[in-house]
Amino acid sequence: MTKLLTSILLCFCLTTMLKAQVVLPSDTVPAIIHHQTENGVTKFTSELRPLRAIAGAPAPFYTYFWEFGDGGFSFEENPSHVFTRYDSIMVRLFATNNYDDGKRPPTRPKPIVRPPVTPKSGTAKPMLAADGSSNLFKMGGNIEMKTNCMPKPGDDMMLVFGYRNKAENGQQSLNGTIAILYNDVEFSNNNFELAAARTYHNEKKSDLKPLLNTAFLNKKNDKPTYFASLENGIYLSPTEKLLLNDQAKAFRSQHSWKFENLAQNEERFVFMHFKTTPEMLKDTNAVVRISGAFIPDNPLVETEFFNLELQIVASHDPNKMVLRKSRMNYRLTGKNRELTYKVRFQNTGKGPAKKIDVGVNIAAVFDPSTLKVVKTKPEVITCDSAYTNQSCLKTFFRADSVHFVFTNIYLPGMQQKGVNDADSTQGFVEYKIRFKEKPPKLPIKSGAAIVFDKNEPIYTNRATGRFKMGLSPGVIVGYGFPFETDNNNYLNHKNVALGATLSPYASHLYYWQVELYFNSYNETTYRVPINTEVRKDTVINNVAYQIMDKQFYKTQKVATVNAVPLQMRYNLSKYVGVGAGALVALDLYYRSSSELRYKLRTQNASGTVSDVDLNRAMEDFKESFSEIRASFFADIQLGLVRVGPALGFRYIYDPKTNNNRMTTYVSWKF
Repeated sequence: MTKLLTSILLCFCLTTMLKAQVVLPSDTVPAIIHHQTENGVTKFTSELRPLRAIAGAPAPFYTYFWEFGDGGFSFEENPSHVFTRYDSIMVRLFATNNYDDGKRPPTRPKPIVRPPVTPKSGTAKPMLAADGSSNLFKMGGNIEMKTNCMPKPGDDMMLVFGYRNKAENGQQSLNGTIAILYNDVEFSNNNFELAAARTYHNEKKSDLKPLLNTAFLNKKNDKPTYFASLENGIYLSPTEKLLLNDQAKAFRSQHSWKFENLAQNEERFVFMHFKTTPEMLKDTNAVVRISGAFIPDNPLVETEFFNLELQIVASHDPNKMVLRKSRMNYRLTGKNRELTYKVRFQNTGKGPAKKIDVGVNIAAVFDPSTLKVVKTKPEVITCDSAYTNQSCLKTFFRADSVHFVFTNIYLPGMQQKGVNDADSTQGFVEYKIRFKEKPPKLPIKSGAAIVFDKNEPIYTNRATGRFKMGLSPGVIVGYGFPFETDNNNYLNHKNVALGATLSPYASHLYYWQVELYFNSYNETTYRVPINTEVRKDTVINNVAYQIMDKQFYKTQKVATVNAVPLQMRYNLSKYVGVGAGALVALDLYYRSSSELRYKLRTQNASGTVSDVDLNRAMEDFKESFSEIRASFFADIQLGLVRVGPALGFRYIYDPKTNNNRMTTYVSWKF
């Protein structure tokens, strides 16, 4: 018995341990940083959780961003770095898992202490190039930015903000302001929060508003203007002022820093840690922007801007398709509307790619003859004008797709020996295309398949263009609407009603619609049959009369608001639509009065006979918000049912009185 209990207990313990291993939250294990310093050069390696492949996707891999804690950085997997100081140095590794179904490994800063041997002099040189400069400034300007990944809801994102005083400025030293602007006003919610910004060259937080508010604007004179009221004095030309204001108006959030003594050819970097907000747009086809500004105090050096376009992604994947301005205003969309697509790709293999076929399906709403290639990377000419074996791009169409084929190129692989710059393994093709005609108000979806040499195709996300809802006001005139029923106080008669409608603009299929009808005071007087005996004698005010006629009249005065608060409609085509909903009538004011109307005859002492009309009020009743009534209806519309005039036939049923009738109306949507 004891052995049996021991065995059961052992099995229970083993089962518990196995379960604990299964549910171990491996995604929460942070990156482990290793380093070794020899002759003043520190080499870094890391330990990361094993990657988990996604079925059908390419082999998963990590991309790396190292922040060395002294103003230096690297995007290499195992970088080397020369430290010039060791006070409070914290090294951070931000690893991004591509084609992996888990979460990104958390970042745990690691302190670096002074090694036994350090270099005597030098400067921090991240991502050293042959000329001793960083590889960040590839656009040739004074400012450039780069992120470690595309923004993903729930993930953090690092941004490197680089600025420099290039030799072409002709200035030995520069002072000025740098600024970051984010959270596009185009979207209703903020997408980012700036969790931290780390500076290493005594940059001081400043306020961008003085540059926006006090700069003088003179459209007739584009000469630089000096403003002594600003701190240290700032030179801004009217053109620069306009550009800065335009940039600032496009974003809700901004931060700025003052910099000083930026030497010629010196490069400085600010590291910004962005968190995605809970309200971040969940549309993984949307493109958000972050803009940087370089504003020198010296009027001889121009203000520069650098704009990043970032696609919100559901998973980290270097092969993507992006549609710029994916949310469009349908009113302004017509045949001449031009859309811009960009397909990004990256060679993640062990060797170079010499031929890349980017196949993109073309939605039926587009006119293929209007397609034009805007830009490519690698930058090549068209094969029509290329000589034999020259690098070129060939574009050809199939039934519902277009293929962009890069031929005779050399795109290195990420795992290729000697390749340390991930940017060199990436490419893209950007093109524009127009509609055949005004498209239906439906999502427009496109995807791409990328083939590197003779490998299996890699399929991208689907870039989806959507139209903003927009609102369409309208007018409606109806005849026969039973706003008054024949229960208790109301007559059942037909009338004409004028109303207004509100619905989404030019909906293609399903949509909602509300209606409101405007009625003035409706006063009705009617006769109520009564039994009366004519030729009957009566005395009124001591005068004898003979009743020739006696009638009973009622008068009703009603002010009613009629609305359709709930209606669902469906357009069968652009000429036929159907709908169903509820019509509610609310009596804001009700007054009821009644009177007896007599025709009397009398005879005086001399025998003269005369007739007299006499009215006698019987009752007067007033009430506010007296009654609310609901009816249900179904109808059909014929005409321009999406936008324009239409004729409708509506069947209405009142369950309270069991009444039903057919009404007609004319509507016009704008």
